Amino acid sequence: MLESPKFIENDLYNGSHAFTWLADMVGLSVDLVNFLICQISALFLASLFRSLLHPSKVSSKLRHTFALSMGLAFGYFCFGQQAIHIAGLPAICYIVIRTQDPRIVQRAVLLVAMSYLLCVHLMRQLYDYGSYALDITGPLMIITQKVTSLAFSIHDGFVREEEDLTKAQQYHAIRKMPSALEYFSYVWHFQSILAGPLVFYKDYIEFVEGYNLLKRPASNGSLDNGKTELVLEPSPTKTVIRKVIGSLVCAFIFMKFVKLYPVKNMKDDDFLENTSMAYKYWYAMMATTCIRFKYYHAWLLADAICNNAGLGFAGYDKDGNAKWDLISNINVLSFEFSTNMRDAINNWNCGTNRWLRTLVYERVPKRYGTLLTFALSAVWHGFYPGYYLTFATGAVTVTAARMGRRLFRHRFQSTQLTRMFYDILTCLITRIVMGYATFPFVLLEFMGSIKLYLRFYLCLHFISIVTIFILPQFIRGERSARSSKSGEYLATSARVRDSSPTRVPLAATAALAGSNDLNEDEDEDKQAKCKDNTPQQLFIEQQQQQQKEQQHNVILQPRPQPLNHPQQQQKQPQQQPQPKSPKPPPTNARDAISVPHDQCEMDQLSTKLKEKFEAETKNIEEFIDKTVTDTVSGIVEFKNDLMRDIEFPKLKLPSGSTITAPLDAAVASVGLRKRNTSSVHENGQRAEAPGGGSADHAAEENSAAFLKKEIEVINAVVQQANVLPAVLSNGHAK
Repeated sequence: MLESPKFIENDLYNGSHAFTWLADMVGLSVDLVNFLICQISALFLASLFRSLLHPSKVSSKLRHTFALSMGLAFGYFCFGQQAIHIAGLPAICYIVIRTQDPRIVQRAVLLVAMSYLLCVHLMRQLYDYGSYALDITGPLMIITQKVTSLAFSIHDGFVREEEDLTKAQQYHAIRKMPSALEYFSYVWHFQSILAGPLVFYKDYIEFVEGYNLLKRPASNGSLDNGKTELVLEPSPTKTVIRKVIGSLVCAFIFMKFVKLYPVKNMKDDDFLENTSMAYKYWYAMMATTCIRFKYYHAWLLADAICNNAGLGFAGYDKDGNAKWDLISNINVLSFEFSTNMRDAINNWNCGTNRWLRTLVYERVPKRYGTLLTFALSAVWHGFYPGYYLTFATGAVTVTAARMGRRLFRHRFQSTQLTRMFYDILTCLITRIVMGYATFPFVLLEFMGSIKLYLRFYLCLHFISIVTIFILPQFIRGERSARSSKSGEYLATSARVRDSSPTRVPLAATAALAGSNDLNEDEDEDKQAKCKDNTPQQLFIEQQQQQQKEQQHNVILQPRPQPLNHPQQQQKQPQQQPQPKSPKPPPTNARDAISVPHDQCEMDQLSTKLKEKFEAETKNIEEFIDKTVTDTVSGIVEFKNDLMRDIEFPKLKLPSGSTITAPLDAAVASVGLRKRNTSSVHENGQRAEAPGGGSADHAAEENSAAFLKKEIEVINAVVQQANVLPAVLSNGHAK
């Protein structure tokens, strides 16, 4: 029989006490029982909302009204008189949205919402310090995320240009002010009012109106000879069952182990004085892990509620299976078995990560992005000192983990065995660092956390500082090694280029080799599996291309041209780059979530990589244009020579013989076809023309006809050569 932990009753709880008898029976506090009752009720109401209140059966107004009414009922049942804050904060923010200029509305709403939330946080700390009882701050944190993200989406849609927005901002931009019914339904809908997850306004409105299924149809069955399409609505039943079972398993683990590793023991003097340092690490890691399973339970159940209502559909995978992870807040296995801090953070509280990225990281200077993001996250959680210690330690360890990955990871990528060893080692290190950094978050107290950190001798803090500032001075990372190799091959390439008849611009090769240095953490995984784009391979391919060009130039060598040739002047206007048209906003919510790395990751070196490739592409285009222009100019001059030969086909010697050798030699020197200028009879004498003309007159006509054919061929070659630069440059850009 499972013995439930003894939860402390909170006399300050303002919610309903109707189920106190049930709380005494199961050994839980009444606030947790009320929370579970509301969430289980919401799970069944969500099924009715998806079936009886389907968008094809009822209007969107009825769906909005039902969702916000049930949300308010749940809020009052769980929080009693404190539910006034659930109505007060969004009401004030709606007034700000309707009255303020869209150019400043996002800042005004953020200031008002955060000020209101911080006041409630402060009041809680004054009358109920350190309590884990359910109170109004949880729903207010979710509402703050909703109203601020809505305000920023309004600002993006009404003020900013499309080309200035990121992919996610383009998708979530709003160009129509929400009505009061739409706004309060979005803020109070029963699916996420108690435990989230965060749903962006555009996704929620499309869900209520039924457009989320039309945008991402599964497989369409053709009716009436293909004139009508039937959209097959996916069923979330399997996903809901899986998430509910996962939620129950997490609740069982929490109930089973939380009494074995209580958080309060980490503040006791006996624990601090009479335990070893290794046991302290183990205890901190296990205590924080047990607390995490409480969050897993709440988030998985909340996600199942949204999915059961039809909210959270994100399209289909490559096998045609429906994906219901659009608003998922947690990936349990990905978080628990993550091999670095970046993956751990990305898989924990995903809705809050998207909110912080949309509001802060994508809008502030990149050098301050990490610091300001952690700062807003800490303030959003409240004023407990443990929150700030956790986020400060997290910022340092994340930076150190990224640096250590760049210094050491490439040394373990030679074989499958070393890669597996590296993954296992980093997974264990990540677990230790996670426990070290997050125990102040659950301990809440400043002095208690500092005492335990001192017992740890601040070892991970010092290791992080050494990794960030000292190790890069003595250990060469993967980028430095690639840079030195690229420099060697650049020097070799320059020597070969100087000795070759056709020279490639040095800036093009330098940009191409230098771009290999700029790789983010995500690109390193791809480079470990595919090592074809090394400087060696690029150099070899370049030399092979030069040899091919030299082989083509053996037959017809271009004549040297003056610098200001008219053909070059005509082609120069075509070299100007065309302005890029703004990209259309993404039409898929999954595209908006999966923001490219150069827009949402901590480092911005991938942007420099893109600039390097653009510069290298431009240099190669200029080289191709110059080479082809010189070649075409030589062909055109040769054509002019042939035209002069037509006008003066022959020269008479004083003895009366005809000289055609210069013309024949000119033709033969460029590999043209031999022509017969006269017909010779078997007796060796020249034949007379049919009309009675001389043999010389017939030779003139044959020569003129042949030269006209040669000129037509050369014109065709010139026309194709004019198209060559665009074809080659487009192919290189791809």
